[in-house]
Amino acid sequence: MQASCYKIEKQLVYYTRFKNPVFHLNMIKPFFMTRYILTLVISLFFVTGFSQKTTKPKLVVAIVVDQMRWDFLYRYYDRYKEDGGFKRLLNRGFSCDNTLIPYTPTVTACGHASIFTGSVPAINGITGNDWFDYDRNDFLYCTQDDSAQTVGSSSDNGRMSPKNLRVTTIGDELKLATNFRSKTIGIALKDRGAILPAGHSADAAYWYDSKTGDWITSSFYRTTLPAWLKTFNKINWVDQYYAKEWNTLYPLNTYLQSTPDTRGFPRRISQHIGSNKGIIVATPYGNSFSFEMAKAAINGEQLGLDSITDILTLSLSSPDYIGHAFGPNSVEVEDCFLRLDIELGAFFNYLDERIGENDYLLFLTSDHGAANEPAFLNEYKIPGGNFDKVKINDALKKLLAGKFKEPDLLIEILNYQIYLDRNLMEAKKIDKASVYKTVIEFLEKEKTVDRAFVLEDIETTTLNDGLKKVITNGYYPKRSGDIQIILRPQIIDGFLTGGTTHGVWNPYDAHIPLLWYGWNVKPGKTNKEVYMTDIAATIAALLKIQMPNGNVGHAIVEVVK
Repeated sequence: MQASCYKIEKQLVYYTRFKNPVFHLNMIKPFFMTRYILTLVISLFFVTGFSQKTTKPKLVVAIVVDQMRWDFLYRYYDRYKEDGGFKRLLNRGFSCDNTLIPYTPTVTACGHASIFTGSVPAINGITGNDWFDYDRNDFLYCTQDDSAQTVGSSSDNGRMSPKNLRVTTIGDELKLATNFRSKTIGIALKDRGAILPAGHSADAAYWYDSKTGDWITSSFYRTTLPAWLKTFNKINWVDQYYAKEWNTLYPLNTYLQSTPDTRGFPRRISQHIGSNKGIIVATPYGNSFSFEMAKAAINGEQLGLDSITDILTLSLSSPDYIGHAFGPNSVEVEDCFLRLDIELGAFFNYLDERIGENDYLLFLTSDHGAANEPAFLNEYKIPGGNFDKVKINDALKKLLAGKFKEPDLLIEILNYQIYLDRNLMEAKKIDKASVYKTVIEFLEKEKTVDRAFVLEDIETTTLNDGLKKVITNGYYPKRSGDIQIILRPQIIDGFLTGGTTHGVWNPYDAHIPLLWYGWNVKPGKTNKEVYMTDIAATIAALLKIQMPNGNVGHAIVEVVK
C-alpha cells in the first residue's frame, strides 16, 4: 500500500512540473507530509472495499428423501411443476448427478449417519438399522438407548439417542465452531432419521410416535417438550389428513410411468380416524406432516434469525414406507413424488420469506434407493428373484447343528451377513475355519447367491477392487457378521411381489440424488463421481469449520469454488 502511495506522489510531481507549471509543487506539500495517513486510508479502502466478506448462511437446511432413487429426478421430470421443488433445484441449483453410496448395507440408519458424519459404517459404527452387537452379546437397534426415557408420550418409543454413533456430525462441529451458540434440530417420522443427522450435541431431535399421533423426543436431549411443540401436538393433524382420503393428484390414466393400478384409488384412509395413528407414514400426507413440523420448529426455535448459522435436518420418511409397500414402479410412488415436488416448492417459498432467499443453504439427497420388483422384471424377461432369508436361515441352522452338535451356532442372517456365535465356538473349541467352510459351501449352492466369503479375509478374495472397498467400508468387526453374502443383481431379500427393499451395492440401491441450492450456490451440474460421504466435507468447507472427526469424504470442488 505504501508503494501505491509513492506512485500517486510521482504522478502528482510529474503533473506540476511538466503539465501545469503554475501549479507549484509547494501547493501539494501537505500531501507529502501526510502520505502515511493516506497509506492507511488506501489500506482500509482495499480491505473493506475489495476483500471478500466471510459471511455465512443463516440456516443450513438438509433434506433427506428416504428411498429416493436418483432417476426419480428425471423419470417424472415432465410432470414436475415449474414452480415446484425439483425443477427449482435442478435449474437454479447445482446437481451432482453421479453421487454414489460407498459402502454396504445401503439402509436408512447407515445412510443418515454417513451423510452427516462424512464417514462410513466401518468408522462411525452404524452398520445397519440393527445388528448383533458382540460387545453386548445381544441385538441392538441403531439408536437404542436403554438409559433414556420418552419425552412427550407414555410409550417406549422415545428411549433413543445417538450414543451408538461413534463420531461427530456436521452439526456437532458447527456447535464446536460457534462455542455452542448455533442451534441444531433434527426432524423425521423415523427416530433414526431424526437422531443420527442431528448428532450428539443437538438441541433436540423430534420424531413421530405412531402409538399416540404426537411428536416426541428423548430425555437425552431435554426433560420436557418445548411450548411450541406442545401447541403443535394439540392440533389433530393426523385425523385431518385421514379425512382427505388418498386419491391420485391427477387422473389415474395419466400415470404412464407406472404399472397399471390394480389396488384401486382413492384409498379410504378416513376409516382410521380416531384409531390407527400409524397408517399416515405410508401415505403422502406423512411428508405434509413432516413439512408442517419443520416449519413449526423453525418458527418455535427461531432458527436462522441471527448471524450465527443454525442447522435443520429434515428426513422425509414416507417415500420409504410407500416404496416398500408398493414398489418403485407403482402409481403410489409416482403420486408420492409428484405431491412431494409441490410441497418442496411451497417449503422453499416459506424459507424465502422467513429466512431470506439468499440467506439459507440447502441440500437434498437420499439415504438409499430401491430395487425393482422381481415379478415386474420377470414379466419383461429381465432376471430377478427373491432371497428367502427365513428358509435359508432355518436350513443353515439345521445343517450346523447336525455337523457340529450345537443348535445355536447361527445367531442370525442380518444385513446380508451371517452372524455366528463366536463365544460359543471358542468355549466349545469348535474349529472356526471348519464352520466358515461349511456355511460358505452351503450358501454358494443357493442360486440367488453370487458368492460368500469370510469378512476378515476380504483382502484375499477375488472381488474387484471397487466392490472390495464398498464391503470393507461397511465392516465394523464388533457389529458386523462373520460371512458376507453377495446376491446376484436384482435379487432382493423378500418382497417377491407387491413391494421392494434395498441394502446392496448395486446402482439401483446406491445411486442417489444430490442437489445444492441457495447461499453461494451457482447453478450447474457435474457428472463427476462423488460420494455420499463428500456431503459433510462440502458443508464444512462452505461454513469454514472443521470436518466431522470420522470424515473420509472430500469437499466437492464444483460446489465450493
